[in-house]
Amino acid sequence: QNHNLIEELKKSGINPTTTVSQLKNRAFIGKTVVLTGKLNTLTREEATELIEKRGGKVTESVSKKTSLVIAGADAGSKKTKAEQLGIAIIDEEKFLVLIGE
Repeated sequence: QNHNLIEELKKSGINPTTTVSQLKNRAFIGKTVVLTGKLNTLTREEATELIEKRGGKVTESVSKKTSLVIAGADAGSKKTKAEQLGIAIIDEEKFLVLIGE
C-alpha cells in the first residue's frame, strides 16, 4: 500500500523523499532554544542564525516553553534552571553535530 501511495504521489509531481541534509535543516522547527555560557567556535549571533535558519526561535530566558538549552563553558543559572525543569541540555559540540556543521 505504501509503495502504491508513493508512486501516486510521484505521478502527481510530489517527491516524498527526505535527505539527511533536509532533516538537519529542520532540526529546530517549532523549538525554543536558549544559549548560555561561552561558546568556543561560534559567536552567539552565529549560533542564533544557525538555529533560526533551521526553524527555531532563540530566547534569553529558560521557561517551561524552552525546548533545548545549549550550554557552553561557565554556564550558570540558565543551565541550573533547565536542569530543574527537566529541559534537554546539550553542549556546543553536540549542537554542531545536530546541525551538520
